Order: sequence, then structure tokens, then C-alpha cells
Amino acid sequence: MFDLDGTLVDTAQDITNALNFALEPYDIKILTVEDTIKLIGEGVSRLVEKVLPVEKMHLKSDFIRRFLEYYSEHLTNNSKEYPHIRETLENLTNLRKAVISNKREDLSKRLLEKLGLSEYFDLIIGSDTASERKPSAVPVLYVINKLGVSIEESIIVGDSNYDIEAGRKAGVKTVAVTYGYRHRESLTEADYIIDDIRELVPLVQKL
Repeated sequence: MFDLDGTLVDTAQDITNALNFALEPYDIKILTVEDTIKLIGEGVSRLVEKVLPVEKMHLKSDFIRRFLEYYSEHLTNNSKEYPHIRETLENLTNLRKAVISNKREDLSKRLLEKLGLSEYFDLIIGSDTASERKPSAVPVLYVINKLGVSIEESIIVGDSNYDIEAGRKAGVKTVAVTYGYRHRESLTEADYIIDDIRELVPLVQKL
């Protein structure tokens, strides 16, 4: 099971552009990519709550609408898979694979389709697929049930503490990648930490 943003695909610039488009009418300071990276991970609703000042929280629904409209139209303007993602997925062809994102399901699927990556996955789910999102164990257990595999033979790979926490709550092995949006020190709860996605192949073969 793979996280999407910060694990498979670097989406930070396109998310930043969409946030800044949504912010434009409200006289709120625009964001840099570095700002956005600190905010990504818990889905669009939480993202907006972090961006909007308390006194402007009544604009949340309009902000989300503007953000989603823009982001949906500019999904892959700058987004690209991280190095060696495709070859790693090709080297894991004998395994069932899924994506668990806190991005909405339709956007997750469209993003992966546009980048030619969706064919590698048996299942792609988003924040609105299961009843809860990461760091809850619910989406992890949802995927395990859908694919008919056991907890013991399941692994989640992600770049954030939300992925690791979701995996640990579900009782699956956890692998953190360090090239994404979080610093290594926030990933220490993972069972394994890798700096290069290619390290996943020999690791999986050992487990």
C-alpha cells in the first residue's frame, strides 16, 4: 500500500498554485512550495483549515470550491513521479498493490492515470472512499479487505507520520521514505526507513 503525495508523486507545486488561486480574492498571504509542503497530508478540508485565518473560516466552503476547481483543471501541470518509482513498481509485479491517499479518490485516480501510473495498482482509494482517512487504520483495513490479503503480509509505504500511524494502528509493517515532504526525525516510528524507493524491492523480498 502506497501513499500518493510525497511518496509516489511530487505534487507540491500544483497544490501550491491551486491554494494561491483560491486565496487570491481574500487578501491572505500567498504560499510558497515550502509552506505548502508543511501543510500537506491530512486532506483538503484540514489543509484549508490550516491556511485560512480564524476570522475568515466562514469562507471555507467557497475556498474549497475554488481550490478544487482550479486543482482539478491543473492536476499535472508540474506534478511528476519521483525518481525510480516506475521501475520499482515494475519490480513488484507479483504483489497486489494499492494507493491510499488523503486526496479525494477521483483526483487520486485522475492524477495517476495522467502520469501513466494507475495501471500498476489493483486499487486506488482516497479520503472519501472509506469512512475515515489516515492516520486512522480504517482505510488500510479497507484495502486489506478489498484485496483479500492478510494483515501479516501487508506493508504500507509513505512519507509522513500519518501513513506510519495508520499502518501501526492496523497492525501492518510500515516503511517510511525520506525523500518526500517530512523530515526523517518525524518518521522514527516506522519499522523501516529508506532513502531511495528502489530499496523497497529487496526489503519486501526479505519480509
